[in-house]
Amino acid sequence: MADLFDQAPEAAHSSAPRPLADRLRPTKLAQVIGQEQILGPEGPLGVMLASGSLSSLILWGPPGVGKTTIARLLADETDLAFVQISAIFTGVPELRKVFEAARMRRANGQGTLLFVDEIHRFNKAQQDSFLPHMEDGTILLVGATTENPSFELNAALLSRAQVLVLERLTLAHLERLAQRAEQELGRPLPLTGPAREALLEMADGDGRALLNLVEQVAAWKVAETLGPEALAARLMKRAAKYDKSGDEHYNLISALHKSVRGSDPDAALYWFSRMLEGGEDPRYLARRLTRMAVEDIALADPQAQTICLHAWETYERLGSPEGDLALAQAVIYLALAPKSNAGYLAYKSARAAAKKTGSEPPPKHILNAPTALMREQGYGEGYAYDHDAEDAFSGQDYFPDGMRRGVYYLPVERGFERELKRRVDYFAKLRARRT
Repeated sequence: MADLFDQAPEAAHSSAPRPLADRLRPTKLAQVIGQEQILGPEGPLGVMLASGSLSSLILWGPPGVGKTTIARLLADETDLAFVQISAIFTGVPELRKVFEAARMRRANGQGTLLFVDEIHRFNKAQQDSFLPHMEDGTILLVGATTENPSFELNAALLSRAQVLVLERLTLAHLERLAQRAEQELGRPLPLTGPAREALLEMADGDGRALLNLVEQVAAWKVAETLGPEALAARLMKRAAKYDKSGDEHYNLISALHKSVRGSDPDAALYWFSRMLEGGEDPRYLARRLTRMAVEDIALADPQAQTICLHAWETYERLGSPEGDLALAQAVIYLALAPKSNAGYLAYKSARAAAKKTGSEPPPKHILNAPTALMREQGYGEGYAYDHDAEDAFSGQDYFPDGMRRGVYYLPVERGFERELKRRVDYFAKLRARRT
C-alpha cells in the first residue's frame, strides 16, 4: 500500500511555478551553505557519515538555517526512506500509521529516517511513543526544534539522540546564497552595494527569508539600481525573532544582565532595546532591572535601587513609549554604577548557616524577660545596653551559645561599600578589644 507520508508531488504539478527557495534546495550535503561546525570533516555529521554510522539526532536552531534540508540529504546519503511529519498536524493515529509503515519497510530491507518538524510541540506521551521504535531500529529519528531541547524534550528521548546546534547564517553565508539565487535567476539584483547589504541584514540570518526577499526584488521592473532608501520603501523589515516565553527571551535577558554587570552601558542599552523591539513587556524589564540593582550593585551604590524603582514608577505613570526612556536611563545608571555582590553572598552564607543550625535558640542575655519566671530562667541576664557602653558598642556575642561567630558580609573597596567596609573593620577592632 502506498505510504501517504513520503510520496513525491504528482507529476501533473511538475510544471507549476516553484518558489526560488524550493528551486535552490541543495541536492547534496556539500551544497549546504553554513553549518560547517556540524557538516565539516571533523564535525559530528561529517564523522558519522564517514564511518557509516548515523544515530538519531535533534537539530536545534533558528528558522531558515537548513534543518529540513539536512535531514532530507542525510536520508539520501544513507539510502534511508525519508518520511516527514510535523508535530503541529500529527496526532496519535497518524503516528501509529507512520510506525507501521516503517515496520513494513524494514521487513522489506529498507530503513526509515523519520523527520519530525517542531518536535518540541509533542507532549510527553507522544515523545515517549518514539522510544521503542528508535531502540529496535524501526526508525532513525531526526527531530527539528527552535526551542532549547533541555527544556522542551524528555530526558529519555534526549538520551537516545545527539543534539546538534545549527547557527543562524552569517552575512557571508547569506551573500553566497544571494549569488546562487542570481545564477538561478540569470540576472543580478537591481541593487546598489549598500542596498544589497541592507537586504542581507533584513533576512536576519534566515536563508529561506532571504530567498523570499530576493524573489520579490528580482520581480521588480526598475530602470536603475535601487539604494537603501528605495529598498526600505518597497520592502518591510522582518520582525525580529523573539519569543517572550521561549529560549530567546532568556538569552536576551541574560545578555542584558551580564552587560550591566560588566559595566558596559552601550551593550546593555542594545540588549534592552532588542527586547523592547521584540515586544517584551517593559514592566518585566523594570522588575529585572531592580533585581540587578539589588544583586549586582547593592550597597556599593544604595541609590541604584531607588533609581530603578523611580524609573518603574515613571513608566507606570507614562506608559510606552515615553516611560521607556526612564527605564533606559536606569539601564545606563546601573551599568556605570560601582558593582558589589557582597550583600548577595552574605545573604546566601547566612541562609546556609541558618539552615544548618536552625534549632539553636538565641543566647539568653539578649532575650526579653517580661515575667518573673523568665527572669528566673536567666532571660536578659548580663545584657549590655550598647548606648551605655563606650562608643555605643558593647561587643557582646549575639550568636547562639556554642556556635562559632559567623562572618558573612565582606564589603568591597568600591563605591559606598568602601565606607561600609571601614565601619565593619572599625567594629571588628572594637569587638576584639572588648572581648
